[in-house]
Amino acid sequence: MESAQRMQLIPAHFFAALSEKLSAMRSQGLDVIRLDEGAPDLPPEPYIIQALSDSAANPAHHSYQPHRGNSALRQAWAKMYQAAYGVELNSESEVLPLLGSKEGIFNLAIAMVDPGDVVLVPDPGYITYSRGALFAGGQPVTFPLLAERGYLPDFEAIPPDVARKTKLLWLNYPNNPTAAVANLDFFARAVAFAREYDILLCHDAAYTQVTFDGYRAPSLLEVPGAKAVALEFNTLSKSHNMAGWRVGVAVGNAPVLNALYRLKTNLDSGHFLPVLHAATQAMNGDQSWLRLRNEVYRQRRDVLLAGLRRIGMQAETPLGSMYVWSQIPKGWSSMDFVSAALDDALVSMTPGSFFGTCGEGYVRISLTAPVERVEEAASRLERWLGK
Repeated sequence: MESAQRMQLIPAHFFAALSEKLSAMRSQGLDVIRLDEGAPDLPPEPYIIQALSDSAANPAHHSYQPHRGNSALRQAWAKMYQAAYGVELNSESEVLPLLGSKEGIFNLAIAMVDPGDVVLVPDPGYITYSRGALFAGGQPVTFPLLAERGYLPDFEAIPPDVARKTKLLWLNYPNNPTAAVANLDFFARAVAFAREYDILLCHDAAYTQVTFDGYRAPSLLEVPGAKAVALEFNTLSKSHNMAGWRVGVAVGNAPVLNALYRLKTNLDSGHFLPVLHAATQAMNGDQSWLRLRNEVYRQRRDVLLAGLRRIGMQAETPLGSMYVWSQIPKGWSSMDFVSAALDDALVSMTPGSFFGTCGEGYVRISLTAPVERVEEAASRLERWLGK
């Protein structure tokens, strides 16, 4: 039987095919070092896991939960936004829990985009921005993120006729895949652009608590008046090492959140209550362990950068995210480089071209393996490229 036509717009995911290849290689006894996915390899703090266990042991905690989650979870998100960013949120109307931020990012397009509406997405960028738009019948239009601009978009370069047709605009800082960061002045310009053209400004803030060298990543909602035109998506996946728990949130513009909520009531049945209890504890509990975790990433970052520079691969030192965005040696395409590195050096990375045409010539390398494995990966690449 034929699938729906809309499915023809959504190609197979790169990581699905990669996982199959890696499974086959490992079944042959090959020792592959994975530095491709942005999946934290470290666990949450023990007190978070204990909260999950204690709640799951209660026989009354296994039924359906409200689609908005419980009030304690929403209040915990609001409390975290106040503590981390100085942003005040109404936990009843400006906080919508999600089954991971990816779900909300994809479904927002279905809730807000009509056929023919333009959705402005960064190139390179997280592919869910454009694939959600395609699924909703919208028209993804890319804007370039270029090294010479610090991987920040030039709003003045967006043609006014395109801006007038635009329904959503996506930003993401600290950035995946480039690891670039943005300041509040930039976000203020983005809010002004959204106001001028009546655009819903969407910020994917997944990495705002994964930062290094004293840098603090701001929230878009720190800009005065941003809630009038903006949503921000956040998640415990990266900030608290809880990727598999699927705990995310959308915060900001209340009417838009209500539209997304109405869609979700028809799509899912909410979280598992013990996960909600553990997530609440994660945000309300001691946060000092995040600094220690970020120091682990920083050590891995520095080891990786030293190895890349020995090889002659150019990469900026990131202040945030879980990635290093590196140029590849001349004479390769991004896809050919990562394919050969996997086959010949047994190091798995993500081609920059996966994130858009402007990613060609680059590779994204994740800081998601112990420092010894990161060092070994760099040594393998050095031996391979030294042939």
